[in-house]
Amino acid sequence: MGENRLSRGLRRFVAGVLCAVFLTVALSSCRNVFAPPPCMPPAFSVAPSEAKPGDQVTVSAPDAACDARYGAGAQVQVQLLNADGTPVLEELAPMTDDGGFTFVFTVPAGMSPGKAGVTAYPYNVDWCDDTGVNNRAASGQRTLIRASCAQRLETLVILAP
Repeated sequence: MGENRLSRGLRRFVAGVLCAVFLTVALSSCRNVFAPPPCMPPAFSVAPSEAKPGDQVTVSAPDAACDARYGAGAQVQVQLLNADGTPVLEELAPMTDDGGFTFVFTVPAGMSPGKAGVTAYPYNVDWCDDTGVNNRAASGQRTLIRASCAQRLETLVILAP
């Protein structure tokens, strides 16, 4: 009877150790709960929301409230897209380490009246960061330019000249 109790206890101990090892391995692929949360680029705005060819438009974003860490020399890529999504203007502008920027462009002559779109996102970094890992904070060569996120698009109405 004593040997049976010892055997049962040993089996429970081994099962507990195996369970702990399994949970450790299974959870090691999960996001580190002590790491900073993923940090998306700050929301940008477009002003004015309506413009004629030749008018100036400002695209800007405040610094992010999280630790974005885009680094020294960070840039934002701003695009003006016509109604069918074709880029009409594509420029790089300086961006702060926390993602803030202000970029002013002139609406190109010849743009057709109607809805156009403006996009702005950090250039040459894993700006989406939907993996739960702050890839911008890692040392070494960056290997991703963009991850699997929807591109934010703000509407700019082009008025007739």
